[in-house]
Amino acid sequence: MDQEQNIEYWLDTAAYDIETARAMLLTKRFLYVAFMCHQTVEKSLKAFYVFKVTAIPPYTHNLSHLAKKASLYDDLSLGQKDFLDVLEPLNIEARYPTNKERIAKFLDEKRCAEIIKNTEEFYQWIKAKLLKK
Repeated sequence: MDQEQNIEYWLDTAAYDIETARAMLLTKRFLYVAFMCHQTVEKSLKAFYVFKVTAIPPYTHNLSHLAKKASLYDDLSLGQKDFLDVLEPLNIEARYPTNKERIAKFLDEKRCAEIIKNTEEFYQWIKAKLLKK
């Protein structure tokens, strides 16, 4: 796979994941909304990493680490950095919910709709940066 195909792969799978997050919101499966939003942002960052570094992205789910490795972290707004901090623990919690009650209180329908909105904005921001190349 060449660089363009690799970038397209990560963006396409990120788009698929945000659609899955929307479907999970409709069925009120809030842990999976959070997980799929994390996946969307992670894959968006990996697309940018491929663009910037011209290499296979690191095998990590740490969003801030990915942003730093892609030389993108300093370009993030404070709101985007805060959003990464919100999403970061939800990757593990959604897959291995050790305290479902606490997470369930945090991930209600309104909060999940906000997470999806922020995820979509982040995804579009990354795509716009890639189009400017």
